[in-house]
Amino acid sequence: MNDRKKIEQPVAEEFKRFNDEFADSLRSETHRLQSAIDQLLHASGKHVRPLLVLLTAKACGKVTDHTINSAVFLELLHTATLIHDDVIDETKQRRGVPSLNAIFDNRISVLVGDYILSTALIRSIQTGNLQIINIVSNLGRDLSEGEIKQLETAEESILDEACYMQVIKKKTATLLSSCTEIGAISADAPQELVLKCRKFGEYLGYCFQIKDDIFDYFKEMNIGKPTGNDIREGKVTLPLLHALESGRREEVESFLKVINEKDFSSGNIDALIEFAKANGGIEYAEMRMKEYHDKAVEVLMQLPESDAREGLLALADYIMERQK
Repeated sequence: MNDRKKIEQPVAEEFKRFNDEFADSLRSETHRLQSAIDQLLHASGKHVRPLLVLLTAKACGKVTDHTINSAVFLELLHTATLIHDDVIDETKQRRGVPSLNAIFDNRISVLVGDYILSTALIRSIQTGNLQIINIVSNLGRDLSEGEIKQLETAEESILDEACYMQVIKKKTATLLSSCTEIGAISADAPQELVLKCRKFGEYLGYCFQIKDDIFDYFKEMNIGKPTGNDIREGKVTLPLLHALESGRREEVESFLKVINEKDFSSGNIDALIEFAKANGGIEYAEMRMKEYHDKAVEVLMQLPESDAREGLLALADYIMERQK
């Protein structure tokens, strides 16, 4: 909690305004749509992305009306992608509560996602900034491409770290780099500073996703989704990829057979998790995560010293050290 306060403190007033405008942006007279929206607001997440927008803008000089609006539409866009992801993955839980598609059905969920995505696009246009609109438009394409790439790698059992990193870049790093880039643009930062902020967000995105993937290997971590869920869906993430590269040949061949045949029984999933742990998969993923965290911090320290920069530093540490 103290870490969270340290992160939010430099933009406390602006973050409150974001929360108010985010809730106000999701209003409908259609009963079922509003019921779905109420469910989403009740299960709201950590708001890492809007905090990135606000803190980056403040670190670059000032939070403007465009900054607040950008934080809102980027969180709307993120929310829409999560809804669609849950439908694609047939996920029944999100953030520890039933997902939208579990409460309603896939038809309603897809339409709610479309509604929120459209709301995000409307708000991005309201900035009147073609550079921001261009970033958001390309972001939507990248997120979709990343999801398709992930489905492709799962279905075809493509076990390659470079391919894994491509998926992370499209699905997570691009979103966080868009948050920091747009935050800087909204503060009228010079182009050199905008580029540094974009790179900071990209490195942080890699760190964020690797941490998320590590969670899937531990039952005791309260992350709001079942352990082994990624493997169950055929997603082979960094800890297991490393183990398949470094493990004993006989074990590797046995587990490759399980993965290629998609024989993801509970017993096989447990065995794959233990195999990844026993062959240094977690340590390797943590090492790679820290590499990206340190790269992000190195770029961040090139920004002018300020409370907002300290908030971004605390946020980077939180992303690497969080327990859910």
